[in-house]
Amino acid sequence: MNPITGRKWQLRSDEPSFGQVEHLAETLGVSPLTARVLRLRGIGSAEDGQAFLQARLSALPDPDLLPDMTIACGRLEQALVRGEKIAVHGDYDVDGITGCTLLVEMLRNLGGLVEYHIPLRLKDGYGLSADAIRQARDSGCDLIVSVDCGVSAHAEAALASELGIDLIITDHHQPPEELPTCLALINPHLSGNRFPWQELSGVGVAFFLLAGLRRRLRENGYFTRHPEPDLRQGLDLVALGTIADIVPLGGVNRILVRAGLQRLEQGSRPGIAALKKVADVKTVSCGTVGFRLAPRLNAAGRLEDAALGVKLLLGDDPQEAAELAELLDEFNRERQKIEQQTLEQAIAALTEQPEEMRHTIVLADERWHPGVIGIVASRLVERYHRPTVMIALAAGKGKGSARSIKNFHLYRALQQCAENLVGFGGHAMAAGLSIEAEKLIAFSDCFEKTATALLGAEDLLPSIAHDGEILLESISLQQVQEFESLNPFGAGNPQPAFVSRNCRVFSPRILVEKHLKFDIEQQGKRQSCIAFGMAERYDELQGQVDLLYRPTINSWKGRDSVQLQVVDMRSTGNEDLL
Repeated sequence: MNPITGRKWQLRSDEPSFGQVEHLAETLGVSPLTARVLRLRGIGSAEDGQAFLQARLSALPDPDLLPDMTIACGRLEQALVRGEKIAVHGDYDVDGITGCTLLVEMLRNLGGLVEYHIPLRLKDGYGLSADAIRQARDSGCDLIVSVDCGVSAHAEAALASELGIDLIITDHHQPPEELPTCLALINPHLSGNRFPWQELSGVGVAFFLLAGLRRRLRENGYFTRHPEPDLRQGLDLVALGTIADIVPLGGVNRILVRAGLQRLEQGSRPGIAALKKVADVKTVSCGTVGFRLAPRLNAAGRLEDAALGVKLLLGDDPQEAAELAELLDEFNRERQKIEQQTLEQAIAALTEQPEEMRHTIVLADERWHPGVIGIVASRLVERYHRPTVMIALAAGKGKGSARSIKNFHLYRALQQCAENLVGFGGHAMAAGLSIEAEKLIAFSDCFEKTATALLGAEDLLPSIAHDGEILLESISLQQVQEFESLNPFGAGNPQPAFVSRNCRVFSPRILVEKHLKFDIEQQGKRQSCIAFGMAERYDELQGQVDLLYRPTINSWKGRDSVQLQVVDMRSTGNEDLL
């Protein structure tokens, strides 16, 4: 199989009318170009625009709109009042680590007796652990609260009931048709959910559980005897987990992440400060969280014990935090080596495959580490633009991670192939599974058949979304500064990107053997450009070029200037752009 070479440039959404853009610009007091960007993100009214731009915590919805919230808060209140022991069961990714930390920290602040458990990826696998439930019973816990897992844990929920332990499941993954039996199940994807935003992260669901609990305790006079916690202090954890889990940064998530990034910037938590130091993070953004902080937290769960991440985030000793952060940094470097080796092996396997047109990639190997196959699956999707499943085999069993492309809902596809799987769970774009090695061929055939029925030729061609074709003169420093008000950028709220055609290239050069730096000129307007990781495309910088880019602000020696971050480029004359 050969990698995809060309990418289609497409307008992000339907072209907005001039009148729609002008009206939004006038009512919001922004430039027409900013109004256009907002329209292309589905923001049509002044009311929606104000809510988006202000992103106020006071606009967060009522927690009781989530299913079973009242039941869960009532049981937690009972546990706090009676002094019952509570076990929090998290997960080994950043969402599960931060969600676990948030619940443990806040419940302890409320006076609760709380312990926690994070499963070991290699030993326990994903989800609620039967061993952890028995350990909770043995340590005297009367109540277990899950974070970021549990919606498919039928056997484990039954075990908790058998052992006389109440179970509250908080999760955000797609629920199966038959739900586990437990005291309360809080998940925004459940039918009957009245919460206005479905795409919460696991730590986001945990935050709303705490918000609902605090309100109940306040109404019942609990805080006449105990100090009332400030939930805003946990928003750094919410932002970290939400960004890492790549959920859409609109609606509720935008509000939580925007406030949480401010907390992360302050770095008052010793563990966050130490993590920022080893990751060399000077300024906190969605990018630095997603590409520098989160991978180091994730590395603990990928290679060792994710509980180290919880210990780091809960701790108040700066020296211990520094030591733990250094350890996570070492794990991350080791993870990078294993990931690169696995990627090379996967590409080699695909190179050896016949050249017939396939809609999917399914690979399995006994050499692969379960902790990195999800990242490698993402790399293969970038390279080949196919729904991809990577499976690590051991002793006749496989643990798999899957990543998808637009218009192919992974969870539903796995439902179609469920008879070939031991178990599975996840979302539209990412999922996990377990499988017997003898079922690999049957599963691969089923997965391919499912994709063939759903994906057309256009779906298999990667595209880059942009916000329209503009002249370079439209991009002033003031305009780019106004774009900054649309932060945080990420999934569901991408950084503004534009196309400019017929540009002349000046002074092209290669930086550190990886990147390109050059100037462009269009109709007398000149702009500086940076193209990260595109050094091999140096020869394309000849004659007239068309660019797809993101306008950014470059700060150097106290001076701010516009710099265009190039996403893709072509020789002028290629009409397959919009």
